[in-house]
Amino acid sequence: MDIESFLKHYSLIENPFEAEEARHDPVFARSMDGGPRHPDFNKILGQIDPPNTSIVFGEKGSGKTAIRLLIGQRISAHNLANPDHQALLVAYDDLNPLLDRVMARRRAGSSKWADAEQLLDGFRLQDHQDAILSLAVTKLVDLLVSRGDDRGEAMAASPQIEQRFRKAPRRVRVDAAVLAALYDQPRSGGGATRWRKLHARLRLRRITAATAAGYGGTAMMIVAIGLLIAQLVQKAPPIPLTISLGITMAATVLLLGLSIAQHARLWRLSRRIAHEMPAMDRAAAALRRMLMDLSRSDLNRQDWPLPGADSRNSRYQLTSQLIEVLDLLGFAAMVVVVDRVDEPTIISGNAQRMRRVIWPLFDNKFLQQDRVAVKMLLPIELRHMLHRESDEFFQEARLDKQHLIDPLTWSGATLYDLCSARLRACCHRDEKQPIVLTDLFETDVTREMIIDALDQMHQPRDAFKFLYTLLQEHCRMVPQEQPRFKIPRLTVDTVRRAQSQRVQDLHRGLTPA
Repeated sequence: MDIESFLKHYSLIENPFEAEEARHDPVFARSMDGGPRHPDFNKILGQIDPPNTSIVFGEKGSGKTAIRLLIGQRISAHNLANPDHQALLVAYDDLNPLLDRVMARRRAGSSKWADAEQLLDGFRLQDHQDAILSLAVTKLVDLLVSRGDDRGEAMAASPQIEQRFRKAPRRVRVDAAVLAALYDQPRSGGGATRWRKLHARLRLRRITAATAAGYGGTAMMIVAIGLLIAQLVQKAPPIPLTISLGITMAATVLLLGLSIAQHARLWRLSRRIAHEMPAMDRAAAALRRMLMDLSRSDLNRQDWPLPGADSRNSRYQLTSQLIEVLDLLGFAAMVVVVDRVDEPTIISGNAQRMRRVIWPLFDNKFLQQDRVAVKMLLPIELRHMLHRESDEFFQEARLDKQHLIDPLTWSGATLYDLCSARLRACCHRDEKQPIVLTDLFETDVTREMIIDALDQMHQPRDAFKFLYTLLQEHCRMVPQEQPRFKIPRLTVDTVRRAQSQRVQDLHRGLTPA
């Protein structure tokens, strides 16, 4: 019997247990609003305003990505309901660009024989902070330079952005410009054009030293000519033309000297910043051109990310500046979701490499920033390493304050409810008679037997694989001419034993999936 006939008999529009990845699961997308959640989801999400940090360790297939998507859905709903107290969601779930840039910079400055572990040993919290700030600032600039429907994420406050920034103090507008110069990384479009558009939107126009030199020379020439004409009209003793031209040239040279000095100072500053920020794709020359559009007094009061002992503190100051700018736009908080840390090319599931990259994030000051929450969804392999760390590490991380879920586990009953909800999400039946999982089985297959079998699967992904294989095996054993739409106990026992062994082998590393 083909599987389509079986599904049609139960009015199912698709196989509820076919998907293996939450990001590409239409059934999960349809059931996000009212479907069952993991019992710890409310603790992981916490409050959105103000938000709290949480750390989750879970097996592959335990639902970490689904939790990330649910967090995004809850934040979107919160933003629509609270346009003046929104939360900016930063999805920090693709570490490939960060690792590629940092590794390329370090390879250029190290021995050609250095391996990946050696290059990752020096990975810093500052690199993570720069990457997170880049994602957040790029979203911020998207809001500032676009208009109306072009703005993403259905930001309810977007129609008021221009009005709010017109009334903002210059200090806040300058902070927004500095953040953009350091961290804006648009996926498409010219960075220079985007910067000019932002600069105009922030109303930070000024006369630079180089422009002033040209204007000053012209003005002095006009003054000198005016004096000569006045003296001719009044028949006063003339001032020698050489003296007038000398005054003009002296003023021009002075202003040009100031311009050269400013260029040299900004060139040195830009080079030091670019060297300190290997995580950013920002050349020193491009940064210098942007900073030239800001006044010297505005630049002098900034906390620049420069090499040295205070480099980490400068990132905290820049984060505070970002929060202040976001507050002006109606964002009361920022939520950073860390996920898929085992997937980057250079890591490829290697636990030691994951540890080198992720461990800098376990810093209490970073995790407990005001109005900033970090949701870390981490592989179970890191949990085993965490439990072997020293007392000093735990004192610095203060995991007792981070809403730790260690580990993310599912009971058979919770998996039963989850699978039944997926059945209903795929069913055309009248809601007065909702389908449940036991409807698919013979009467001698009890609810308790199904719960026990699901409990042996441990994770949603493995539970779905068990039920998918069960449906396929049943259809394979039944002829199309004599269809049988109830799964017998013998098939359940056979598939349960095979799938339970597969899960055990997977945990021991004896099978790939």
